[in-house]
Amino acid sequence: MADDCRRQAFELERRIFELDNKCASLKTEKQDDDYLQNASSILDKLKSFYRQGGESNSLPKLLQDYTQVILDITFYEENKLVDQEFPEDCSPFKIQQLLQDLTEPEVLAGRLVPAQEVQSVLGLEVLECLYWRRGALLYMYCHTLHQRKQWIKKNKATFLKCLQEGVRYLMRMLQVRNSVKLNDGVVFHDSATANFLAEGIFSDTHLLTMMYIGEMCFWAVKYEDCSVDSTERKEDRLHFRDIGTQILHKYVLVCDGPLQGQGWNTENAKEILSILQ
Repeated sequence: MADDCRRQAFELERRIFELDNKCASLKTEKQDDDYLQNASSILDKLKSFYRQGGESNSLPKLLQDYTQVILDITFYEENKLVDQEFPEDCSPFKIQQLLQDLTEPEVLAGRLVPAQEVQSVLGLEVLECLYWRRGALLYMYCHTLHQRKQWIKKNKATFLKCLQEGVRYLMRMLQVRNSVKLNDGVVFHDSATANFLAEGIFSDTHLLTMMYIGEMCFWAVKYEDCSVDSTERKEDRLHFRDIGTQILHKYVLVCDGPLQGQGWNTENAKEILSILQ
């Protein structure tokens, strides 16, 4: 048992020092970036912990700090891709690398602290953020690709795969927290808040996620019938039309109902719904 703990601590320590090297390299590009500065500060704290012989029973807290470093560094890298408008030559490789980096905390938590659920190790908000960041990255990439008609004609299968992965990540984000059931004995003084929670809407990001899913489903429906991809079993594919219709219907009901006048525009959602239904 002690050997397992030492191996776990060593594995995380190795990754921390690897990330430190990466962060230092990125800081040569932009020394004053807030996200890289924050990542560097957390890494210094983590390195100090190991140098002082910290106990491995602190693994959950170490993983949470490590995850924040991942979120900060990848955010800097994502912004570079967005600013460069996703260059065709390098974007596929860089996006897969970012997706892998954002998946790693969940994998490490499951492997290094197997006695606890991943969401209890990392925290619900952090786990939501990991799914959101992967889904939002693919949304932004697909949004750019959607404007490159000639590229899509030659790469429909790749485009649809990105849409499918993105929708899956965003759907997982919405499912991290169980919706609050109004018959659970919970007392709400605000019926609008109660309805939001019952629908699984806990923040503005949840609403934005729903709109992203709707748009991606619309793009998929537009192109999936023309896809020549036969490598994926039909039963494994998402039902984009059904998912988009269900999600956008809920989005419109909330934004035109309790959130009316709060700045949420439903025109695009209604236009997409009219096509999907």
